[in-house]
Amino acid sequence: MNYRHGYHAGNFADVLKHTALCELLRLLTAKDKKLFVLDTHAGAGGYDLAGNLARRTGEAEAGVARLAVAPRTGMPAAVARYLAAVAAYDRKFGPAGGQPRRYPGSPRLVRAGLRPGDRFVACELHPEEALALKREFAGDRAVEVRQADGYKVLKALLPPVERRGLVLIDPPFEATDEYEKLLRALRQGVRRFATGCYAVWYPIKDEMAAAFARDLAAFRPLVLELRLGGIAPGKLAACGLAVINPPWRFEEAMREALPWVAARLGPGVTWVVDAAPATPAAPAPSG
Repeated sequence: MNYRHGYHAGNFADVLKHTALCELLRLLTAKDKKLFVLDTHAGAGGYDLAGNLARRTGEAEAGVARLAVAPRTGMPAAVARYLAAVAAYDRKFGPAGGQPRRYPGSPRLVRAGLRPGDRFVACELHPEEALALKREFAGDRAVEVRQADGYKVLKALLPPVERRGLVLIDPPFEATDEYEKLLRALRQGVRRFATGCYAVWYPIKDEMAAAFARDLAAFRPLVLELRLGGIAPGKLAACGLAVINPPWRFEEAMREALPWVAARLGPGVTWVVDAAPATPAAPAPSG
């Protein structure tokens, strides 16, 4: 249990995941009914991009920083909303402008999208990350922070009393059996709460990831992927987000957003928006 997301905050994987998360929240809160949100692996809540962890990898410079300085002309609405949420969080720490200095993790983006009456539970097992998450939301009664195994909490809290919910599952993929644990928890969750919207992030690195993607296809998700070019072996070069029961018009928004994002992240970046996952060994359809 050594994973610290501060090393990777704002990278291309966060761009994919958080652009989609902001759009899911917008669409799900458009209905005048209460919403429950569960983040099973929430992390620290917010990240200092000028801090030691982020500077050590520089991944944000090849991710959100490239989008933040891109011209707004022609920018898809979903991307503009995501960058507005990043800038709003950054402004809490001083005047914003240009590349962000602070980056909101998924809990901060969820909190920004909540309405009065919505409910949010953020789970994090890593002791230091959980402590940082509790400090991030100290005094905020709209957020319940739990230092707990998100998979177990998922089983305990579903179905929610609201009967409408978004579940974000974004594990660190440190454990060798992470894929099996995630699939087992997801099957239990969907059995208990079949109408919920589930967003499942996963790295695309090896044959285990390919088998996992094939297993995910049984849930009939909408699959989003970004794949980088020219990345050294051993580095994360591709990732996916499988969205089960996406709200109406979400797919349309992602088909507009991902080609634009891929073009700004750099040459050789490809994207996927599909009803079935592509395997890591196969060439990805791109824009």
